[in-house]
Amino acid sequence: MIELSDVSKTYETGTRALRHVDLKVEDGEFVFVMGRSGSGKSTLLRLLLKEMEPDSGTLIVNDMPLCGMPRRFIPKYRRTIGMVFQDFRLLKDLNVYDNVAFAQRVIGKGTREIRENVPEVLRKVSLSSRYKSKPAQLSGGEQQRTAIARAIVNKPSLLLADEPTGNLDAKTADEIMCLLEEINRAGTTVIVITHSREVVEKMNKRVIVLDKGIITGDTCRGET
Repeated sequence: MIELSDVSKTYETGTRALRHVDLKVEDGEFVFVMGRSGSGKSTLLRLLLKEMEPDSGTLIVNDMPLCGMPRRFIPKYRRTIGMVFQDFRLLKDLNVYDNVAFAQRVIGKGTREIRENVPEVLRKVSLSSRYKSKPAQLSGGEQQRTAIARAIVNKPSLLLADEPTGNLDAKTADEIMCLLEEINRAGTTVIVITHSREVVEKMNKRVIVLDKGIITGDTCRGET
């Protein structure tokens, strides 16, 4: 479960990114976070990734208080989170298999586990036949599927996706969202940051709207 209680964040420039935010996301939920540029979406993401501290309030993820967490615990915490970016952030000199395997190697997985886990996750994202291809040889959708495979290969309890369809055409965007929905059905909590109302309207999920650091909307599944 994710729980923010009275969380505020102001940058040194004076920009008030989040203002007294209260938010709860249950295990296994699929949630969209929407808002214009400067609404606080990126700040929320950075707080969940433990890249910064709030100025006030409390933030708990999977029963772990993030505020004041000792630095030595942060890597272990981040292993419980998968992250997908709009620009994919693949290692251009590595093929699909090695891009995904890299996420396992950095946490110390052995060769045998990697050989079992990587092919399994590539099957899940329908990339088994492309495992030798490098990012430049892939379509945008295939690159994003590779990024998703890398994000889920360590079986995170929480998957964060920052504008995952922003560089994709409408058909490919639909395919990526269906894939994220499948991952969610398997038990992973999914939070998608997006500005695309078209994507949101197709999905029938909970939608949180941020505006100038304040939650101005929280529409649950099935509501109109």
